[in-house]
Amino acid sequence: MKLSIGMVAVVSLASLGCVGGKPIHYYAVTPPRVTATGPKLNGLILLVGRIATTDALEDSRIRYRSGANEVGTYEYHRWTDRPGVMVRDQLLLTLRGSGLFREVQEAGSTASGNYLISGKLFEFDEVDDGAIQTRISLHLEMLDRRTGVAVWDQLYNRNEPVNGKEMKDVVASLDRNLQHVITDSAAAIEAFLAKGA
Repeated sequence: MKLSIGMVAVVSLASLGCVGGKPIHYYAVTPPRVTATGPKLNGLILLVGRIATTDALEDSRIRYRSGANEVGTYEYHRWTDRPGVMVRDQLLLTLRGSGLFREVQEAGSTASGNYLISGKLFEFDEVDDGAIQTRISLHLEMLDRRTGVAVWDQLYNRNEPVNGKEMKDVVASLDRNLQHVITDSAAAIEAFLAKGA
């Protein structure tokens, strides 16, 4: 009798995992378009460090805002990586692809460079406030590694309309939004360094 009760328990637990088991859909952002430009041999070396996030952005679930204060997540729609990591990778690849620097690499304990770029991602969300749009709020700063002083910082707040009502439309809007924010921030970094900072 104990064996039968044990078998029923195992079958019941197995069936619970299948009930309502919706598949999880994963999404990725488009890698930046880079030209085949080689590095500038006498250029600066940039390090791209951590893009910190709020606790709510630490997992990979796609977030939404409804009204002024309600924040939620889509349980079955997730990014392939955490948003902070995606932002860092996009910035690193965009700066590297510019061909304006000798090297652009991910910051690490042994990496050396002239400047360190890091930041904090505050929002990477769908926003439902009348019209559906997406919002990215990203603060970046650049530290002179020689002096230890922050020499440049910028806050980017950008909204992008969502053209449709499906998750693929929200993802496409966040992707476009991120491309604009990264392009603008890379251009601002390049312009600042071109002045001979």
